[in-house]
Amino acid sequence: MTIAKIIESIVLRIGKHNSYSFNQGMNSREIMAFGLHLTSWFIRGISLKLRAKHTKGLVLVGSQVKIRYANNLRAGRNLIIEDGVEVMALSKNGISLGDNVTLGAMSTIKPSNYYGHNIGIGLTMGNNSNIGRYSYIGCSGGINIGSNVMISPRVSMYAENHVFDNIHIPMKQQGVERKEINILDNCWIAGNSVILAGVTIGEGSIVAQDQLSQRMFLHIALSQDHLQKLFRIEKTYNKEHIIEFTIHT
Repeated sequence: MTIAKIIESIVLRIGKHNSYSFNQGMNSREIMAFGLHLTSWFIRGISLKLRAKHTKGLVLVGSQVKIRYANNLRAGRNLIIEDGVEVMALSKNGISLGDNVTLGAMSTIKPSNYYGHNIGIGLTMGNNSNIGRYSYIGCSGGINIGSNVMISPRVSMYAENHVFDNIHIPMKQQGVERKEINILDNCWIAGNSVILAGVTIGEGSIVAQDQLSQRMFLHIALSQDHLQKLFRIEKTYNKEHIIEFTIHT
């Protein structure tokens, strides 16, 4: 068996592809470089598994990854953590990831601050879901992400809001209010979307690029083969700053 075939079999074992082979345009030097790259990720994955006792199967870890309080991290099979990811796992319920989860490069998962004060709830993710590059998952109020959920790059989620009811006290001194975020199965959260505390995204939903979701509810009907309807959401604000949505079919 050639080196290329060995590497291809390893990539298939990761579980991200039903079939896999190197592009015919890749030369032997490029294939070898990829193999060395994969090996370094594998070695860092072994190091993480020694600290995160509740991880199963293969773990691949990129460079410059920071996993704080790794004993609070639980993961299923085939976890991939790309370069520069930061996970603050200290939380009441921990960080729980299903099978075949990928944390994209430079993404951040943060349920609590770095000082051990006011510890947050944490994050759960189902199987075959991913967090895109440069995304921020602020899960202090708890975030639950289902299976087969695609989170695109630069998505932000905040399960906590600042309290600002009293105009005579600086907002910074009024504390925070935490509310759970729920994203059900088979959703696509497009790039640069912002999802705020208390939001539930229904199964099979698509949140459009640059969408602000404050009190959301989206559930887009899908047939087996085609998207039946596309909804355009028009946002308006009244004097009390309560958001309203108008749905156009």
